[in-house]
Amino acid sequence: MFRVHSVSKSVIALVVALSMLLSMTTVLAQDGEDFVISDAYAGTQVRVIAANHPWNNALQRLIPNFEAASGITIRLESYFEDQLSQRLQIGLTGGTAEADVFMFRPLQEGLLFEQNGWVADLSEFANNDAQWNLADWQPGPMGTVTSGDVLFGVPIVTERQALYYRKDLLEEAGIEVPQTLDDLAAAVEALHDPDNGLYGIVLRGQRSAAVTQFSSFLYSFGGQFIDAEGNSAIGSPEALEAYTYYSGLLRNFGPPGTINMSWPQAIAIFAQGQAAFYLDADILYPNVMNPDASLVVDKVGFAPFPEGPAGRRPYSVTSWAVGMNAESENKDAAWEFIRWATSPAIVATMQSEFGQSGARSSVWASPEGLGGFPEDLANAIVVNGETGVGFDRPRVIRVGEARDIVGLPIVVGIEGGDLAAALQEANTAFQAFLEEEAAEFGG
Repeated sequence: MFRVHSVSKSVIALVVALSMLLSMTTVLAQDGEDFVISDAYAGTQVRVIAANHPWNNALQRLIPNFEAASGITIRLESYFEDQLSQRLQIGLTGGTAEADVFMFRPLQEGLLFEQNGWVADLSEFANNDAQWNLADWQPGPMGTVTSGDVLFGVPIVTERQALYYRKDLLEEAGIEVPQTLDDLAAAVEALHDPDNGLYGIVLRGQRSAAVTQFSSFLYSFGGQFIDAEGNSAIGSPEALEAYTYYSGLLRNFGPPGTINMSWPQAIAIFAQGQAAFYLDADILYPNVMNPDASLVVDKVGFAPFPEGPAGRRPYSVTSWAVGMNAESENKDAAWEFIRWATSPAIVATMQSEFGQSGARSSVWASPEGLGGFPEDLANAIVVNGETGVGFDRPRVIRVGEARDIVGLPIVVGIEGGDLAAALQEANTAFQAFLEEEAAEFGG
């Protein structure tokens, strides 16, 4: 029944123990209760468009169980990320019912999809489905797929910013794991030893790419990108403190070439043992735990994002979600698929067997949900999720342009320029951008 149509036939090989999952029929366990898959829509075909992503690759192994239990046939197409975005926008702009369910990136395309009415509001489905349990979802990621009272998606892959550190270096120097941003700054300075090829810290410094990681610092200093009235907030004193702190760390204690670094370059520096600290998405951890690519596999520790003046406020976001086409003619069957794909048992399996971080609180509170991660990283994920912020960039439609504007002061600060002046210029430019976008899209 299950069919895969792929622009690229290359699917990552997954070697996992799935004997328990292959025996599932109509029932999945949820805290001792039965999660029932309905067969009321047997004979229906649901078309799913997805990204060539580990979550999709893993789900393909499980879909036959859903088809057997529901009687619904899933027709799945897989695309590379950019192809997926183009494919969706072409289809959704044309108002076709060709796809019923699709993967999308809420922080890249979600607001555009929702404002254009391309994606269905799932609120009624979610609120009326006690087994699916809307209250079980972490608020940060759910905020990423919510606009007012509209629920336009469900998180499937999430990430938060974690602190990666060298356990051996801290132990040798008698330094405790940083709990605050002041602690971090002091530890970075103490361990900085460029003459011996060791830098205190490595972070993203590339203009646009740095914005996501900088956001946690901005929130923890009490700042925001956009205030409650929809105006630019990067000209605030709190924002200046955050920009000064972030760029100062890299200017004084970072490796050469920082302004050209996104996450692949930055994490490579850490993995090669050339930095004492690194802060980035927790889902990147396999890059430093792979002995074929990392020299610090046995030396890496993980901790929650350090507390700032406004507390611990790391981003906690949805990198991928599933949504429903507003023009779908099979909405009930499509919801049956979505609720199954995001049920507690599937989320737990994705985390424990495939390392795909979900957003269900009950799963994170269970041993099964933590099984796919190092213990200290699992703890950091739980702590970061408690106070996480649902956006790691300005929540706008023209995301790329906004990131360039708010990211420029980071580069100026790293290069030792007039950060205060650059930030005021960026604040003016960002305000003009917000006004222009509001006029264009009615925000």
